[in-house]
Amino acid sequence: MSICTQNRECLFGEIKNGKMVLNDAGRMVTDSWEWLAEQHDHVSLDEWVVMPNHLHGIIVIIDGCRGGSRTAPTGKRKSIGRLIGAFKTVSTKQINQIRKTPGMKLWQRNYYEHIIRNENELKRIREYIAKNPMKREVDRENPAVGAVRESPKNTQCEGQP
Repeated sequence: MSICTQNRECLFGEIKNGKMVLNDAGRMVTDSWEWLAEQHDHVSLDEWVVMPNHLHGIIVIIDGCRGGSRTAPTGKRKSIGRLIGAFKTVSTKQINQIRKTPGMKLWQRNYYEHIIRNENELKRIREYIAKNPMKREVDRENPAVGAVRESPKNTQCEGQP
C-alpha cells in the first residue's frame, strides 16, 4: 500500500543520514496508521514507513470473521478502500487542526495497492519498505530528484515494489 500527499508536498519530516525523522504531522500519520489496527479486529499492520510525502505499508487482513455452520460472523469488516479512507480522514483532521487549515486536502485521491501472494514477495516488499528512507536520493517522490510521471489509470507513489 502506498499513499501520497496532495501534490506530493513534503509534510511529514525529512530524511537524515538514511533515516526518516518525523515532525509533528509525521507522528500524527504514524498514530493514525496504528489506529487502524487498534480500531479494527480484522486488521494487522506489517512493515510500514512514513516518508516526507507518502506512506508505504503492508496491511494484513485477518480472516477470523468467518462463521461456522452454527455461528454467524460478528462485527462489520471494512474493505481496504474504506480502511484507507478512514486512515486519511483521521490523519487529515488531526493535521489540519494543528496547521489551522480546516478542510484542506492532505492526501491525493487514489492510492496504490498490491495483493501479496507468497512469502518471497512478502519478503521483497518488506525489504523495499524498510530500505525506502535510505534510497531517498533516487526516490521519484523526492522533489529534488525531479518530476514524477503519473499513470492515467492509477496515481501512484514512487516506483512500487
